Amino acid sequence: MNQPIGEDIGAVGESCGARLRAARERAGLSLEDLSDRLHMPVASLRALESDDWARAGAPIFVRGQLRSYARTLAIELDPAQVERQLEGLAPPPLVSHSHVPRYRRMFEQATRRAMYIAITAVLAVPVWWTTRPHLSNEIDVRSLDVVPGARVDAPLDGQEPGVVERTPVLASMGGARAPAAAPDKAPPPPPATAADGLVLAFTGASWVEVSAPDGSVIEQALLGEGDIRSYRPGEIGEVVLGNVAAVDARNGGQAVDLSAFARANVARFALSSDGSLQARAD
Repeated sequence: MNQPIGEDIGAVGESCGARLRAARERAGLSLEDLSDRLHMPVASLRALESDDWARAGAPIFVRGQLRSYARTLAIELDPAQVERQLEGLAPPPLVSHSHVPRYRRMFEQATRRAMYIAITAVLAVPVWWTTRPHLSNEIDVRSLDVVPGARVDAPLDGQEPGVVERTPVLASMGGARAPAAAPDKAPPPPPATAADGLVLAFTGASWVEVSAPDGSVIEQALLGEGDIRSYRPGEIGEVVLGNVAAVDARNGGQAVDLSAFARANVARFALSSDGSLQARAD
C-alpha cells in the first residue's frame, strides 16, 4: 500500500497543481507513467499541474481527476483550497447538438414537401395518362341498331330492286341512342316512275316488313315520321304494316284505305302482278 510522501510537501500557500507536480517528481514518475496508471491523457495531467484547470474540463470532472491524482501519489489536498481555485473557473459553454435554426428547419420542411410532390407526380401522372381514355364519357361506340336512310326510288347499279340503304347509328356510352340526323330539306316527292306502283309515306313510328314475290324478306325495320318507301309493280309480294294510323298508302296514284286490310292496327296485304292489293290472312 502506498504511504504518504509527507505532509510537509510544498510551502504554505503553494497551489494544488504545484503540490501534485512536486509529489510526482519526488516519486520519480513521468507524466507518461502517471498517464498509464490513471488512464488519463498527458495533456489533462499537465493542465492539472499547471493549474490550468479550464482545459481539463468542467469543475465536476476536475474534482474527480484531482482525487485520482492525489490518491495515486498518496497525498492529501486541502478541499477548501481546491474549491477556491475552482471558483475562478467559468463553466464551459453548453453546445446543443439537437437545436436546429429556424431557417434551416423551414428549408428542410420545404425540401421534403417538394420531394413528396415530385414522387407523387412521377407515380400518378403515368397512371392518369394510361387510364384517361377509359374514364372519358365522350367516347362513341358503333351500335348494332340501324335506322333507315334516304329513300331510294330506283335501283342503283349492282343493287337489287327495293333494297333501301341504311345508315349506322352512333350511341353514347350511356346507352342512349343518338337521333338520326334531320334532312336539310323535305324529301322530294315520289318520282313519276313510281306513280304506277305502291308508295308508303309515314307520319309516325311504324314497323314494316316487305317480302319479295318469292317470299324472301326485302326490308324489315322500324320507320319514323318523314320516311317514304315506293315499290314498282311486281317488285314485292307481301307487306305487313304496324300502327296503320301512321301510314299513308297510294297504289297507282290512288289513295288506299289500309283499314280494309287492318286487324288490331296491323295491316297485311299482297301486291299482285297487275298492281292490285289483296288482303292476306294472319
